Amino acid sequence: MLSAIRSHLLPLFKLYLLGLKVLLVQLVSRPFRLPVMPRQDGKVAIVTGGGRGIGYEVVRHMARLGAHVIIGGRDEHEGLAAVRRICEEYKEAKVEFKKLDLASLQSVHQFVQSFKERHLPLNILVNNAGVMLVPEGHTKDGFEQHFGVNYLGHFLLTWLLLETLKDSGKSGQFSRVVNVSSSAHRIGKIRLNDLNSYQCYSSHAAYCHSKLAQLLFSSHLHQEMQHGGFPVSSCAVDPGMVDTALYRHLWTPLRLAQRTIAHLLLRTPAEGAATVLYAALSPALEGECGGGYWANGCREMTTALTSEPQLQLSLWQTSLQLVGLQ
Repeated sequence: MLSAIRSHLLPLFKLYLLGLKVLLVQLVSRPFRLPVMPRQDGKVAIVTGGGRGIGYEVVRHMARLGAHVIIGGRDEHEGLAAVRRICEEYKEAKVEFKKLDLASLQSVHQFVQSFKERHLPLNILVNNAGVMLVPEGHTKDGFEQHFGVNYLGHFLLTWLLLETLKDSGKSGQFSRVVNVSSSAHRIGKIRLNDLNSYQCYSSHAAYCHSKLAQLLFSSHLHQEMQHGGFPVSSCAVDPGMVDTALYRHLWTPLRLAQRTIAHLLLRTPAEGAATVLYAALSPALEGECGGGYWANGCREMTTALTSEPQLQLSLWQTSLQLVGLQ
């Protein structure tokens, strides 16, 4: 009994303590301001969860620069409304919405099949959609929700689009995969024999584990592309603590406090999107300069666990098995 309580409370305290630290850093530091980025005419981008928050700001900025952007999302009403707003703001914008439910492997397959039938290039893939601290539950394929949506759905999406990304990149103009992660990965763990958190469920721990899985995948993918000589780079980005709907499942007193102090301590969605856009578009991150973990416009060191080759490989191989690709 005591062990179960500890398993629930320890991740909660660790995550909220980390959140407090991040808020204090944000309070004393200026948010990164995105430099002027080059035009993206002729490029095609997919942004998951692009109907609101950080994803919406990423889509909006890319569309302004001339990219053809496809929003992949579960909420059709929200996605189409985002398309309308962007097209009203930028008359020449090329933005569209396509249904994509990352909690369903079948939906991911259908999204990719529909995209490939159009024979479009794919220059930028932003894996942005996610859930945080949702009640215990499972995806349509039986995976724990944080692991299934934040990580495994994006893993399958990226894998299925990898050949298109390879074909679309070239020397001096690599295709880019940008994984929107979180500082919460620093307190995450990977238990290969319990990726679905069956042994002891904590929404706080599950969220952190899923974000660590994202970083391990992002790093391993980048290395695989480098070793294979393919014109594709992969990096992870921490947008900071941003005033979005992601925090709606916070402990009630903290959620109420968040609403009160959001304008003082939390970044705006546009500020959170700045480093994501920098990773996706900046000429300074071309080729071998891509990859890594980025926060507030800078490459950062992260935990030693994210650089363990065997753990990266084991998670990669296990993930292939889980999504039926091996």
